[in-house]
Amino acid sequence: MRDDSELLRAWAEGDAAAGRELFERHFESIFRFFRNKADGDVEDLVQTTFTNALAARDAFRGEASFRTYLFTIARHELYAHWKRQRRQSEEVDIGSLSVEDLATTPSSALAARRDRAALARALRSIPLDFQVVLELHYWEELSGPELAAALELPEGTVRSRLRRGKELLAERFDALLRGEGDPDHRASSPDDVDRWAASLKESMGR
Repeated sequence: MRDDSELLRAWAEGDAAAGRELFERHFESIFRFFRNKADGDVEDLVQTTFTNALAARDAFRGEASFRTYLFTIARHELYAHWKRQRRQSEEVDIGSLSVEDLATTPSSALAARRDRAALARALRSIPLDFQVVLELHYWEELSGPELAAALELPEGTVRSRLRRGKELLAERFDALLRGEGDPDHRASSPDDVDRWAASLKESMGR
């Protein structure tokens, strides 16, 4: 079995089968990355991510995994997508806004059970910078160095963002459940959020 670097080189040399294999190998992760962060354009964003990975292949030097490289490109595509959607002339810090702020209507069809649906909405209601790092941590199981590479940030900054992101997610998750008629809902612990996030991952496949 050829590794990702070999497949990328072969694809760049015109081997369409290598491109398909690379796409199939990483499609699920990249699709899942976009699914809870972009409305309606997920397939296009996935396609653009792979196309840009090929176009910018010289930037991939093997210092991190190809998967991490793809997430870096996917993150840039996501932020560019929301900048286009906003269609505003002034500069906007996209990463400081939540998906609920950016989208016209939030999606609530990610899960049937209340806790999954609430967690999906909670993720979409925190700033995008935090949503991205949490989903890559929970669902793609990127290590600290991999997260730092994908986000183009120092590892210490990533750890701080993870910690704050978990706090924001737990606060928003609890607020949503109380707002849905569960005033006695107890405050979520990190273990609760970890468990629910892992459960939600199961519903994020295609």
